Amino acid sequence: MGGMRPSHLASLAAIPRALSRQPRRVSDPLRRGLRDRRSYTSSESSPPQLTTRLPFRFETGVGLFAKRAPRPFPPPFLSPPSGSFSDPLSTHHQSRDRRAFVNGELIRGLTNGDDAVYASDFFVCANDGVGAWATRPRGHAGLWSRLILHYWAGAIEDDLAKEFDEPDPIGTLQLAYERTLDATVPHDWQGTTTACGAQLHYRMPPETVGGGPTPFLYVTNLGDCQVMVVRPRRKEVIYKTKEQWHWFDCPRQLGTNSPDTPRQNAIMDSMDIEEGDVVLAMSDGVIDNLWEHEIVESLVTSIGEWESGKGTHAHEDRTGGRNGGMSAAAKDIVAAARDVAMDPFAESPFMEHAIEEGLASEGGKLDDISVVAALCIKNDI
Repeated sequence: MGGMRPSHLASLAAIPRALSRQPRRVSDPLRRGLRDRRSYTSSESSPPQLTTRLPFRFETGVGLFAKRAPRPFPPPFLSPPSGSFSDPLSTHHQSRDRRAFVNGELIRGLTNGDDAVYASDFFVCANDGVGAWATRPRGHAGLWSRLILHYWAGAIEDDLAKEFDEPDPIGTLQLAYERTLDATVPHDWQGTTTACGAQLHYRMPPETVGGGPTPFLYVTNLGDCQVMVVRPRRKEVIYKTKEQWHWFDCPRQLGTNSPDTPRQNAIMDSMDIEEGDVVLAMSDGVIDNLWEHEIVESLVTSIGEWESGKGTHAHEDRTGGRNGGMSAAAKDIVAAARDVAMDPFAESPFMEHAIEEGLASEGGKLDDISVVAALCIKNDI
């Protein structure tokens, strides 16, 4: 970390993300992980009443690569198997269920190393937990990234259930932050995470103009993950978030000892989008290893291959990446970023930024890599 750290951030200085300066030799288990190009589709689904209310929706796909296996969530979020028949038998089945719960509710989203992602018909999100917390006895960045996501998605669902209310993404993220504190502080589970999400909504044209609803996007960011909106037919980026830093490689983050809060520090932008636009929610493992034009090229190429019949179910409508194309696109972006991350001689955005800060750097940055790809389509209701 170059330069003097501000005194008011002294408490945060203990947990910044360490720069990746590790030898490039990789163990066999990690190599096996790096070769794993599986793409995961979120099992989350939007409540029917919310889906049918909205004239547009996302069709989504998720691609994940973890630099190391995620740590199990600690109690009470994941119950360890009972070692005694003195425990109530009703807890036995829950202890065998490896899914994570908070206050009796299944935690939304997916964990990828210290990252967490979420994909639904109207909201996509990528959070990046700060891995340095793994060195602390009560540190668990992956828990923090997942809980923020879980409560954020839940608050947005509650917000959408209110008739005629305009979305308030920063307000719902603030509520998620407060609920995560309520869930973690009593058990002293510490951590911090960035947060970046995109909520699909709509707006009606003025009465003097006439016409039907058009898709409208709300994007909220705190830290260095990124939402990028791409118009594939033009091969252009319509919008992307800008990273927020305290200093190089120490982004703004929510959680233990951090001075950042959604109300004070999150940035929200809103914009018109079109049917066929693709919204990408990505962790910094993508944008540290791929430049903007490389992400766009990967996405456009993947959609083109999908439309031409790549993969299975070729008889279905594949226009713009429908019916599985978003999973393929997310997988391809993750694979491209992973290849750079593993190359000790590659040129990368992270290397470029490090050199600008006067730090010796070469190659990509090995990190968790997470992508949610979301195609905006009309909601056939």
